Amino acid sequence: MDFLYIKALHIIFVVTWFAGLFYVGRLFIYHVEAEKKDEPAKEILQTQYKLMTKRLWYIITWPSLFLASFFAFWMLFVNPSYLEMPWMHVKLSFVLALYFYHGFCHKIYKELQRNEINYTPTKLRIFNEAPTVILFAVVFLVVLKNAVSWVWGVTGIILFGVLLMLGIRFYKKLRIKKSWDTNEAKTKK
Repeated sequence: MDFLYIKALHIIFVVTWFAGLFYVGRLFIYHVEAEKKDEPAKEILQTQYKLMTKRLWYIITWPSLFLASFFAFWMLFVNPSYLEMPWMHVKLSFVLALYFYHGFCHKIYKELQRNEINYTPTKLRIFNEAPTVILFAVVFLVVLKNAVSWVWGVTGIILFGVLLMLGIRFYKKLRIKKSWDTNEAKTKK
């Protein structure tokens, strides 16, 4: 098979893997937020989130991880000179971090399937930003390769992470204010 076909398949499955990781994180948050609902809404929502998460996890996310990895290893086998490039070592470090993130998502998935709520929605929102940071880092590494200084790259990733955290805090304050305003309006009626 032509190298470019292997590369294209690798990119396609990286995209579907990230899509699965982004969406499963949202489903985790919705599942935990449903814990505060009254019955029967709580059970209906959590049952639906369990089903949606199970389908996403086993039909899209896990297969995408395996296929993206398979095509990546195939590319490295066909063109081992990639392993001599310093940027590739950094990229593979981020990929390793993504494997750990995926593994931790599987742990959360199993807990939620058993109705074990061990995380707050805010902690899950913060956790859900990890693949975003990894995606930015990997894309910039692959596109710019040696054209970007490591210092500027690391600084940029740290600043991006800080901006994400500030955005999450701002969003939480908006939600609390909206909830407060809604409750205040209800009590005035």
